[in-house]
Amino acid sequence: MRISKKAEYALRALVVMARENKSWRIEELSARENIPIKFLEQILLALRHGGLLSSKRGVGGGYALLKSAAEVSLADIVEILDGPIAPIGCAAERPSETCSCPDPHTCPLRAMMSSVRSDLSEIMRSRSIEDMLRLAPGPDTLAFEI
Repeated sequence: MRISKKAEYALRALVVMARENKSWRIEELSARENIPIKFLEQILLALRHGGLLSSKRGVGGGYALLKSAAEVSLADIVEILDGPIAPIGCAAERPSETCSCPDPHTCPLRAMMSSVRSDLSEIMRSRSIEDMLRLAPGPDTLAFEI
């Protein structure tokens, strides 16, 4: 399974937002993470509608996290931007697509992919933006490659 570019950019932007807990202008985030502004506008708007961000217009305005980084799971973000987590459509928790096999109740592919979806969903629900922060060195950390 691959997440979309939208979800990837959202995750990168949210890590930056969580690291420095303040209101962020779209232009700042765009420049900092090299994300196209128009694309970032759509992403942040979707996250606001999904209940993860607040927004404020005017001077001192921008987008800010509504929840702590520990409360925002990777699954929350991916589901807001990409929809249900599922390797194939009929394996989703609440399938929006019908199974194309002769008998969905005995289909081994659907059964296996449902199990994979369940495991993947559990992992993504147990990981948060805070976990990503712990993995990423801060901007003040020196990195050496030899």
